[in-house]
Amino acid sequence: MLTKKREEFVIKFLQEMIQQPSNSGKESGVVEVIRKNLLDMGYDSVHIDKFGNVIGCIKGNKPGKKILFDGHIDTVPVQGREKWKHDPYGGTISDGKLYGRGTSDMKGQTAAFMVASAYFAEDCKKDFAGEIYVAGVVHEEIFEGIAAREISKYVKPDYVVIGESSELNLKIGQRGRGEIVLETFGKPAHSANPDKGINAVYKMGKIIEEIRKIVPPETELGKGILELTDIKSSPYPGASVVPDYCRATYDRRLLVGETKEEVLAPIEDVLNKLMKEDPELKAKVSFAIGKETCYTGEIIEGERFFPGWLYSEDDEFVQKAYRGLKDVGLEPEITQYSFCTNGSHYAGEAKIKTIGFGPSKENLAHTIDEYIELDQLFKGIKGYYGILKSIYDK
Repeated sequence: MLTKKREEFVIKFLQEMIQQPSNSGKESGVVEVIRKNLLDMGYDSVHIDKFGNVIGCIKGNKPGKKILFDGHIDTVPVQGREKWKHDPYGGTISDGKLYGRGTSDMKGQTAAFMVASAYFAEDCKKDFAGEIYVAGVVHEEIFEGIAAREISKYVKPDYVVIGESSELNLKIGQRGRGEIVLETFGKPAHSANPDKGINAVYKMGKIIEEIRKIVPPETELGKGILELTDIKSSPYPGASVVPDYCRATYDRRLLVGETKEEVLAPIEDVLNKLMKEDPELKAKVSFAIGKETCYTGEIIEGERFFPGWLYSEDDEFVQKAYRGLKDVGLEPEITQYSFCTNGSHYAGEAKIKTIGFGPSKENLAHTIDEYIELDQLFKGIKGYYGILKSIYDK
């Protein structure tokens, strides 16, 4: 399946992707690289939606199930460029590794499933019942699953494969993520006369101590962590002013089935109790709202609540994919992602059958001298090919 010519093509494709910097909201260059290469590989159509997601389609010669491969093409910025031994946008190959920002998170995996889909269709002469879709997704580093909503609306897939790094293992779930905002409101005064004001930071301190007593639930996905991640007061800098506003942010790792109301309820209980005890305390809690501009000019926004999801090892799709990976010589473990992915939308919100599979190590994301091993890249292509064979096997 994977000839020398095909290996050389995917390397060139990935290098072209790496050579296009694509921080969130600035993905236009890599989208054009993908669009051109998909058409060159024989995809039947390439669609770019309002957010700038690029979606390729290959149709079999008979109607049938639709499968979607999802990979985000935005990256985090390069920090400390002088510390990189290899140009983060060079796509350099050294010692069997291809270096650059996004190689492992996750342009490498995206290139792999895009070529695997084309090779599968070419090898079987499109003699399969169904449609194969591949998506290069924007803004995932900021909003897991928000841009993906537009993709599932367009494709309406029966199955989804999240291409995030899994070290060639099969992923069947993940914890979700909620960003909780806690606010307190006080009264400004000169700090020489603090009794004339109400210090919002002191009020926040009492709430934080009570919230630390909350014990989130725990299931087979792990603990529903609730962790304080930042705190800010206003005005800042204070300059002799008692702060009249304070905002604290919590990271809440979500378990399967947890609702927004259930997650906020114990915090609201704390606030109601403390406000009843202290008439001067004014506070509220909510989920953060994110708002960003896409490279298309479209505004993308959404509440930062990304559900968790989990499938049984005995699920039909899981077992088909597992057999497909085994058939191409891989030895995958069935495990769960430790981080949040676009699966929060597909599986968590839309209830579409979803798995995760991808080459490379999970801990290479966002690192200096990020890379993907070529051996992993090629095995990933074989894995995606095997999944397709398992789904469309006659």
